[in-house]
Amino acid sequence: MNKYHMNKQEREIKDNNEIAEILKNGKYAVISMCRDNEPYIVTLSYGYNQSENSLYFHTALKGLKLDFIRSNPSVCATVIDDGGYNSGQCEHSYRSVVFWGNMSIVEKLEEKKLGMEVLLNHLEDMPGPIKERNLKNDKVYGNMTVLKLNIEQISGKKGK
Repeated sequence: MNKYHMNKQEREIKDNNEIAEILKNGKYAVISMCRDNEPYIVTLSYGYNQSENSLYFHTALKGLKLDFIRSNPSVCATVIDDGGYNSGQCEHSYRSVVFWGNMSIVEKLEEKKLGMEVLLNHLEDMPGPIKERNLKNDKVYGNMTVLKLNIEQISGKKGK
């Protein structure tokens, strides 16, 4: 993918730590997909694995997003840190990242476990009780799909 320059370069976030902070603090990503020239977009909660520069998601065993991923694993996504609209100033406070990468369906049990660990640690203040209740044994992983998005390119932007 060609990288375009940002029109308002003073808004570009160039600091990798700030970009990682946006991903660490976000709770959901908006994922865009395409198959056979048909677009599809979905919002999913995620877990950020900074060491792998990836995001993990979980979903049902069947569904439209899985059909799209199987057809074309290339995706584009965004995470927004919304600071709110500044009334009377016609401006919005925000930080956002847009990223491109490949989304895969995790097949191996150990990676499914890792994905759910990353996801719950990211989303929950106290993940222990959720893990004990919902991830009691290895059988539960057969009733869910875990997805992994490997980030290949990312850019950040901020406004007032």
